Amino acid sequence: MEFSVKSGNPEKQRSACVVVGILEPRRLTPAAEALDKASEGFISTLLRRGDMEGKRGKTLLMHNLKGVLADRVLLVGCGRERDIGDKEYREIIGSAVTRLDETGTMEASCYLSEITVKGRDLHWKIRHAVESTRHALHRTDTLKSKKDDTRRPLRKLTLMVPRRSELANGEAAVREGQAIADGVAVAKDLGNLPGNVCTPTYLAKQAQALSKKYPKLKVNVLDKAQIEKLGMGAFLSVAKGSVEPPQLITAEYRGGKAKAKPVVLVGKGITFDAGGISLKPAAAMDEMKYDMCGAAGVLGTLVACCELQLPINLTVVVPSCENLPDGAANKPGDIVTSMSGQTIEILNTDAEGRLILCDALSYAERFEPEAVIDVATLTGACVIALGKHASGVMGNHHPLVHDLMNAGKSSGDRAWELPLWDDYQDQLKSNFADIPNIGGREGGAITAGCFLARFTKKYHWAHMDIAGTAWLGGDKKGATGRPVPLLTQYLLDRCTEKR
Repeated sequence: MEFSVKSGNPEKQRSACVVVGILEPRRLTPAAEALDKASEGFISTLLRRGDMEGKRGKTLLMHNLKGVLADRVLLVGCGRERDIGDKEYREIIGSAVTRLDETGTMEASCYLSEITVKGRDLHWKIRHAVESTRHALHRTDTLKSKKDDTRRPLRKLTLMVPRRSELANGEAAVREGQAIADGVAVAKDLGNLPGNVCTPTYLAKQAQALSKKYPKLKVNVLDKAQIEKLGMGAFLSVAKGSVEPPQLITAEYRGGKAKAKPVVLVGKGITFDAGGISLKPAAAMDEMKYDMCGAAGVLGTLVACCELQLPINLTVVVPSCENLPDGAANKPGDIVTSMSGQTIEILNTDAEGRLILCDALSYAERFEPEAVIDVATLTGACVIALGKHASGVMGNHHPLVHDLMNAGKSSGDRAWELPLWDDYQDQLKSNFADIPNIGGREGGAITAGCFLARFTKKYHWAHMDIAGTAWLGGDKKGATGRPVPLLTQYLLDRCTEKR
């Protein structure tokens, strides 16, 4: 998909289609007014006779409009202007792009960035138009024998800005939007693959392929013997239940100063989670292929960072394995020793994500990080608490958590802080080991964070629980690519601060 930025009058665009907005009730946006004037009031006549009210998501396609050079004009309902926020704007763009793609319009000039969005500037609107377009056009038919091919798909979108002085700003926004959309696409594609394709070894090979594409990226993969040598007893205890060998994937991007400390992203890479001996119910177990969306998210963020060539040092760590009920699998009551030396009583083998993450978080110490952020589809409790709308975030350093929250607001990929109070640590007591791997039903997402906090005392750390946001079920089933937008925005913000 190609994007460009341009300024100019809508009636003078030699394009397959010009896209303009209609506000409710039957109000013309500036670009629509210009087309209406050129066509001697044709659009306003349509609105008066009730062909379109301006309700959000509704569209009307017109051909060969008098006085307009474009072949077609697409009117897009935007709703009431005062009600247009981040979510509504993305829906408006999505409606327009879907209609263009369905009607065989291969190229279009879009004036929807002139819509007023509460608290947002032109840069934000251009960037999110790119991200929303890519989201609307993303396909999940990789493994279908017959592809869902559109006969004449939308291939080029020109995003219009009001003045020539805004071109550079618009082009920068397009670059950001494309890079983030690339990262989101990587995360979606990896997340949507079935467990028999996307194994830990497959995940490692995909990371290695990235190092061939990006010169500033170095990837290293440790096998089972090397993981054993590191003393990662918690990680390996989960991997024992599968014939698929575990992989510890490390990717180092060096775009900053040589001695600058890196930001470390740790992604949970359970490529299929049956729950182990504490077997999950059969219903919707197929969705447990998404239990590696933390890994997919940090790899997608790495792609966005490489595409933008950010002046920052970034390290990604992905512990990856399967969690299956083999005869060698963890049993409730087993005690394992983590890389940190702390012993863990496994009371529930389905709380395996924290077992692989705790060793990866200990491993992160060797990079002398500026900050560590782990990303994981960790707990159903977080879904109960926050639903599908916000990721849970907590950590041991308030400024880091605050920065992630702000990045979520700016990117539209929102997060909500959960308390990591010492009170919750009292739920993590074992008679037989240093710590159990679960803390009971109450505050389950928080006690999972409290567990991980025991392994992160040597650096600033935040934990993101994306169990509710990483994928959707039902007829929209699929990976969402979150939290790539949030994490990329966080990295962009850090680069801005350092400048």
